[in-house]
Amino acid sequence: MEEVHHSIAQIEKLPSEVEKITRSLTIKQLDTPYREGGWTARQVIHHVADSHLNAYVRTKWILTEPTPLIKAYNEKAWAETPEARLDPGLSIDLLKTLHAKWVALLKRIEPADYAKELVHPETKRHLRLDRLVAMYSWHGDHHLAHLKMVANKL
Repeated sequence: MEEVHHSIAQIEKLPSEVEKITRSLTIKQLDTPYREGGWTARQVIHHVADSHLNAYVRTKWILTEPTPLIKAYNEKAWAETPEARLDPGLSIDLLKTLHAKWVALLKRIEPADYAKELVHPETKRHLRLDRLVAMYSWHGDHHLAHLKMVANKL
């Protein structure tokens, strides 16, 4: 449970960290890829909100259904939808609200709930809730590092 609590703390602070780094980015930086062929900073911000929204829904499925088969989605295609070119503040606002609700849920469930699992449709692998939480904690930090790379580029 110590790792779970650490992961929840990381998830809890991510929106403010994304907001802070985003405030320091210029329009040019928002539209700069973090690496050649990679997403722009703007797309990364929208992606994190989209991805974590899916993680929240997956958390709810794990808690309310016996070993649910989740829905996969095409992250690349989602990063190309029209709203991914809009003000990243939209996704930051979503992240703030979403993470507040997600963290409130994660802090209130029973330790045994973290052993519940989902099934990924493509790999057919089972994933426990404690691993899902750790994975999305890492995911947020991973993309925060991408935003920091862009902030230090120009």
